[in-house]
Amino acid sequence: MNIYDFDETIYDSDSTKDFYFYCLKKYPKILLSVPIMAWTFFLYILGVKTKTQFKEKMYRFLTYVPDIDSALNDFWNVNEHKVKSWYKDRQKDDDIIISASPEFLLKLICERLGIKNLMASKVDKHTGLYDGENCWGEEKVKRLYEKFPNAKCEEFYSDSLSDTPLAELADKAMIIRGNELIEWNEYKPSKLKMFLSREFLSFLIVGGINTVSNVIFSTIYSLFIPNTTLAFFPGYITSNVVSYLLNSKLTFKERLGFVKFIKFFISYIPNFIIQTIIVWLFDNFIHGPSVIAYGLAAIIGVPITFIFLKKFTFTEHKTNDENKDGITLFKVLSFLIPIVGLVLCVEKCNSKPKEAKVYGKCALYGVITGIVICIIYSIVVINDITNL
Repeated sequence: MNIYDFDETIYDSDSTKDFYFYCLKKYPKILLSVPIMAWTFFLYILGVKTKTQFKEKMYRFLTYVPDIDSALNDFWNVNEHKVKSWYKDRQKDDDIIISASPEFLLKLICERLGIKNLMASKVDKHTGLYDGENCWGEEKVKRLYEKFPNAKCEEFYSDSLSDTPLAELADKAMIIRGNELIEWNEYKPSKLKMFLSREFLSFLIVGGINTVSNVIFSTIYSLFIPNTTLAFFPGYITSNVVSYLLNSKLTFKERLGFVKFIKFFISYIPNFIIQTIIVWLFDNFIHGPSVIAYGLAAIIGVPITFIFLKKFTFTEHKTNDENKDGITLFKVLSFLIPIVGLVLCVEKCNSKPKEAKVYGKCALYGVITGIVICIIYSIVVINDITNL
């Protein structure tokens, strides 16, 4: 048997999103459910609510649809053409669709296509409430074996790496991008995808809180320290202690730890340099309000800081590919900023001694290179002074 995801795989869009906007056009009262949906989404991003809890709030729009069966029939009359032709060409009688979308939404289109086996999230089409878990990730494997205990998957197709648990069961697995089929193990997701994740959105929210606290603390310190740049230093440090606590608990969901705390501040070194330069430029050349300088400085370093935190500080849930990327990144960092190599060497000396040795060597080479550069620079400066 062959197994397929539905949205963005054999259907050229997200069916839930399409159905939502289709209903919104016909029943504008659905807008009344937007505030609670937006608030729950905010809490989901922060990790306070689960994806299932967020989706239940989103599906509250169904309570504003008077005849759901008629709406579903009309919707698929309009959107059936989005089923991709490549699937129709290779469709078999024993195909299985496993999707996180609601079962009531996909049931009709599967009947029209002649697909006999559908497993999807069980959502009440009148209330939007879930009956069980969201059919996503490992839950898809569970559903498969509940219905087909002896299932043997020949081919699997999906648009998302979140379906890796199912892909690992198949003799052949493909990632779908539009109408392009890519071998699962050959697919390399864009590095930019990390900026579309829940983690990054949560990081932005925490960053917004950090930006406000940075401005507030720096402004308070500036009442006692007349120099704008000097007042920025303690404000920056204080706000980042708050940021560490929030990022640990809300964004990356990892335990607090002293070494992690040190690594957190090391991750902010590039950001700190960039922000200090911006504040210094404002203070010495632009002469704008210090509040604007602090705010602009805090915003600019966001993407850089996120990468460092994800690759260096919060590493409990990293994949193998992320680990490989991280090792390369931290070899460079250990050379450029030897203290990074020192921390990594100490942290990994017991668990990964070979890796620790590499970081230690990079840090040592960085120190030696720095000393040589300082000696050469000193000779040049002394020579210039002598020639004056």
